[in-house]
Amino acid sequence: MKIKLGLIFGGMSTENEVSVMSANSILKNLDKIKYEVFPIYISETGEWYKYDNLEDIQVENMQYMKKIENIIEYLQKLDVMFPVLHGLYGEDGTIQGLFEILKKPYVGCGVLASSVGMDKAYTKVIFDKANICQAPYIYIKKYKDQYIYVDKEYNEKKVSLEEVAEVIEKEIGYPTFIKPSNSGSSVGINKAKNKEELKKCIEYAGKFDKKILIEKGINGQEVECAVLGNDEVIASCVGEIKPADEFYSYDAKYQNENSQTRIPADLEENISNEIKKLAKKAFKAIDGKGLSRVDFFVENGTNKIYINEINTLPGFTKISMYPKLFEAEGIQYNELLDRLIILAQE
Repeated sequence: MKIKLGLIFGGMSTENEVSVMSANSILKNLDKIKYEVFPIYISETGEWYKYDNLEDIQVENMQYMKKIENIIEYLQKLDVMFPVLHGLYGEDGTIQGLFEILKKPYVGCGVLASSVGMDKAYTKVIFDKANICQAPYIYIKKYKDQYIYVDKEYNEKKVSLEEVAEVIEKEIGYPTFIKPSNSGSSVGINKAKNKEELKKCIEYAGKFDKKILIEKGINGQEVECAVLGNDEVIASCVGEIKPADEFYSYDAKYQNENSQTRIPADLEENISNEIKKLAKKAFKAIDGKGLSRVDFFVENGTNKIYINEINTLPGFTKISMYPKLFEAEGIQYNELLDRLIILAQE
């Protein structure tokens, strides 16, 4: 008997388009003998649609879309959920909570790991506690036309943008990376080399989230490691990102063909092994389940490893690092999908 699989994609985040690309790749690689697939598209405004074309996903083609009037009733008839929702309202624990209420198994991390993994400011708290090395950072909140500086003991102080910049210059220096705390695919992230750039980047990041992280730039290799499992977790080999831009921005990831990846990364074996060990540790520290991709920097000259972030629902397009890393380990794309669905059922 076929498993009724709900493939849920799109979503109300800045990564709607990326999600559609991921879902298309998954749809084309699912074994239709094992699974009866029910593609479900969530629009950027939050409407849910059945998608009737099992060959190709083109959300602009409305002839294949029919609005779902009773979402709960529709989901109740499915056996397993496969959310391919990157970013807010998909990777942050919200839809996972819905699946928990419905008592439906689903692919990927649970509510806690999803919410903590999505919010970079709170991921850092967990990684600090787990003693995983991170780049120096400052955490601020946007508050009306001012900002709130949050110190290491989580005391808060209202400050101007100029005062924030002065604190960052004193405590971190340049270059710095400015990130919305809740965003993915590098949306809203910028690099600043002086005070004027810094202030503009903070204002820009504030358009995507009220919580903003400012991190010291690490001069080194940008590498990634994929993990798979629930209690017994395996790590892939380590892959290296060679962005076409100054850093791995949204454009560098999805639109610039000059961005390159190297699998495996050009690293000494002991460094690669340490990264794999830390990737599994980070995954377990946030109570991860199913899958995640963990990103690191390896500093030039020192080979010191810094964790960058964890992605609990990484991209699944044909060029995405997560499936490519496991493909290098001999786990093909369709087998990887089967494993994830089995892990969800467990």
